[in-house]
Amino acid sequence: MPKRILYPLLLVIAFFVGEMVFVVEDNNIMENISEKIETPPPSPYVKISALDNHFREAADSIDWDWKLIAAICYTESKFDSMAVSHVGAYGVMQMLPKTLRSLGVPDSLHTDTRTNIHAGARYLKKLERIFRRIKDFDERLNFVLASYNAGIGQVNDAMALAQKYGRSRYVWNNGVDTFLILKKYPEYYNDSVCKAGSFNSSNETLSFVKKVTTRWKRYQRMQMTYEDSLKAALQANDSIFNKLPLEQ
Repeated sequence: MPKRILYPLLLVIAFFVGEMVFVVEDNNIMENISEKIETPPPSPYVKISALDNHFREAADSIDWDWKLIAAICYTESKFDSMAVSHVGAYGVMQMLPKTLRSLGVPDSLHTDTRTNIHAGARYLKKLERIFRRIKDFDERLNFVLASYNAGIGQVNDAMALAQKYGRSRYVWNNGVDTFLILKKYPEYYNDSVCKAGSFNSSNETLSFVKKVTTRWKRYQRMQMTYEDSLKAALQANDSIFNKLPLEQ
């Protein structure tokens, strides 16, 4: 083929090949951009259990940290919605039938997971209102959890005994908790300030309060670690995205 024809032909071929390469690169860029845009954002919450959405929903309704609700449920039932205690408490929140009925929950829904969690949250809020004079939330929480486990009557008795013996009725550790322990002895549960009778399960109640608060703090640390990891991952993703070649 004569050179005067060959050279222009080669130029035309080179032009179209270059255009094809540019289109391929451009499509790759757009695919990367599309993937970045269309990928759903990661959850801002650490995963604790399959019931997390219920915990968050219930916690929002009472203005509590959802991880605290999760800690209570784990301590009560290890997230087992079919759990039934030796005293007849039902579900993940281990609610007694009489308590559920007082909250308007029909018998047919006592083991329904969402209903059980929401009922437990409402009951916790009811207890919190009773102890509203205790301003510090962490301190107030000790009384709420003890009442949730032992019953409000036993905690009220221990508070009355603490006051009678010169202690603060609003301090749990080395205060009201001590008199809850002493309520197994006749000289204390027969005191005129007591109304709920003897109490032989103080070790269980004190352990419950400790386990819940400890697990809650653990879940809080898990959330902080997750947020730090998520932030680092998002920053790394943005860095990669910013390095992609863009059309001039």
